Amino acid sequence: MPHSPAPAIQTTPVPGTLLDTRFHVETPEGIDLVMRPAGLLVRALAFAIDLAIRGLILGVGFFLLSLLGQLGMGLGAIMFFLVNWWYMVLFEVLNQGRSPGKQYMGLRVVHDDGTPIGWAASLTRNLLRFVDVLPFAYAFGILSCLYSGTFKRLGDLAAGSLVVYRDTALQRPPLVAAEPLRAPFPLSLNEQRALMGFSERQAELSAARRQELAAILAEPLQVPADQAEHQLNRIASGLRGPV
Repeated sequence: MPHSPAPAIQTTPVPGTLLDTRFHVETPEGIDLVMRPAGLLVRALAFAIDLAIRGLILGVGFFLLSLLGQLGMGLGAIMFFLVNWWYMVLFEVLNQGRSPGKQYMGLRVVHDDGTPIGWAASLTRNLLRFVDVLPFAYAFGILSCLYSGTFKRLGDLAAGSLVVYRDTALQRPPLVAAEPLRAPFPLSLNEQRALMGFSERQAELSAARRQELAAILAEPLQVPADQAEHQLNRIASGLRGPV
């Protein structure tokens, strides 16, 4: 079924960003999503990768089908149609909005409301690519991307789709290995973050800087200065809990 974005969704820019404007998307359920629309250059690189892959598929396919004579010519025409028009659609719908080129560049296609791209929207944005290429060298598409605040080409405007950077899960640095120790008194959230951050960043700090920070953090905990680093790491390990 065609996807129709909910009218209650609001998209507003997030202040303070410099590259590829960030946008807040507020869903009807009151959930705030932050998306980063991909700019023209990174999209062009992703498209070039996909173009090269399609060219390779067609080249190998035509070579093999040419061995079949006239039958191969007919099959080649069918193959050209399928690869040219369905390569992008199949990958976008079946691979979470990512063609191989987009996946390599860390991009994906979504609906304007952040939901996964569907068949109708993907077909629309890719069938209208022939308009974007007019009058030559993707002129209409480039002008549309530069004019749009979310870098949409004409196909995206018609389909209600958006090419965004794919979010990656943040991985926290490992804590220093130490036997867990309970803090002498309940810690506030900021105090817990300070202790966890100290243990996570030790590999990045010089010995003098570690001692300085450990002395500051250990004072309210009434930890002896000569045991500060070790004890703080033990408390941080206790805050993390079993893994």
